[in-house]
Amino acid sequence: MEAKAKARFVRVTPQKARRVVDLIRGKQAGEAVAVLKFAPQAAAEPVLKTVQSAIANAVEGAKRNSQRLDEANLYISEVFVDEGPTLKRFRPRAQGRASQILKRTSHITVVVAERETKGRS
Repeated sequence: MEAKAKARFVRVTPQKARRVVDLIRGKQAGEAVAVLKFAPQAAAEPVLKTVQSAIANAVEGAKRNSQRLDEANLYISEVFVDEGPTLKRFRPRAQGRASQILKRTSHITVVVAERETKGRS
């Protein structure tokens, strides 16, 4: 079973979010949550929320389909950060000029899947 969660228009630059996302790629879901809780980067919070949302989506999807789901078998099968729209702001500069400030946004996508146990055929 696979479940997906997206966080769109997150006010974190994609470059900084990708640093955090690389920490959890391929890890068990519980381990990824633990890593993100103690990661010092500011981008860890929206990534953590997205991972928790994906886990909850997997649990609810399994309930809806009357399937058994062991949360311990969930792992981060896919996680990536895309660039969202850039907010353009202006900052006053010397001699009456203005310079542009680019406030970048991100779209964070997390896919969790259930790891197949060896006992199944």
